[in-house]
Amino acid sequence: MSTYYPRTKDLTRTRKSVTESPPASPSATDKNYRHERLSRYDSSGESATDKPLGRASSYTRRETRLAALSRQEQDSTPKDYKKMYAEALHENEKLKSRLHDSKHELVKIRSQLEKATQRHERISERSTVLDSEKREKQALEKRVSNMEDELKVLTELKSDNQRLKDENVSLIRVIGKLSK
Repeated sequence: MSTYYPRTKDLTRTRKSVTESPPASPSATDKNYRHERLSRYDSSGESATDKPLGRASSYTRRETRLAALSRQEQDSTPKDYKKMYAEALHENEKLKSRLHDSKHELVKIRSQLEKATQRHERISERSTVLDSEKREKQALEKRVSNMEDELKVLTELKSDNQRLKDENVSLIRVIGKLSK
């Protein structure tokens, strides 16, 4: 760049005054100039025109633009809108039928899930009832066995009482005979 701008005292003074002044927002033309200058250089800092590939890449960019323009021209050719509309309607009908089938299947699955949930609840209720019935049955069996034990004791006591009564009667007879 030194070949383009000869160093003079005026230039250094201008640079000092620019650096001492507060930064101002760049104008739109400065931004465009900076953008153009930066676009001429690639990421390595070399000018795109300095490289032999620079011309080739601009050529490919031009070809790309021309291809895009020709595609736009082809796209602007008259289309069969009735056919496109019919295809869109046909596709919509397919999608509607699939949606309807999916909804029907969802309702079916929900009803199966509800039945399974009710069945599970009934089974859990039954198991709860069965558990409580088992506990009640065990408690009743325990009471029955306790009562049977008490009955055995009572029958033993009755037999002992009867034996004692019989002994008392025989003792009274013996005492009666001895006293005569």
